[in-house]
Amino acid sequence: MGLCFLPFRKYADFTGRARRREFWSFMLLTLVPAAALVAAALSSGSDAVWFAFTSYLLVTFLPSLAVSVRRLHDAGRSGWWWLLVGFFPFGGVVLLVFLLLDSEARDNDHGPCPKPAPLPPHRVAVPPASSVPRAEGA
Repeated sequence: MGLCFLPFRKYADFTGRARRREFWSFMLLTLVPAAALVAAALSSGSDAVWFAFTSYLLVTFLPSLAVSVRRLHDAGRSGWWWLLVGFFPFGGVVLLVFLLLDSEARDNDHGPCPKPAPLPPHRVAVPPASSVPRAEGA
């Protein structure tokens, strides 16, 4: 649950890298209340609910942008790729693909890999055949 709130603590930090788990958990945390506010605004038609929705978007915009840029850094891309959304018709689709890509498994220009190294496979020691005791009569 701590990963959901990490982008709020690093709300204006555009340097470094953010793992997929951090990015998508934060997006879930911010998009669910936004959808609820839109539904409430559409059903009630109240200007106060629309104001609450607009305020919510303003509060979450900068952390969302920062974690998106850090996520692009983690996938080995520049944060400037985020501008695809505004300038190209299908830029959002391309950006979504970049955000879905796995982390670069090595350090890159934006910092060390935040993903822990995988553990080596567990191996069971098998004694050599000559040291296994044989049953009598075999």
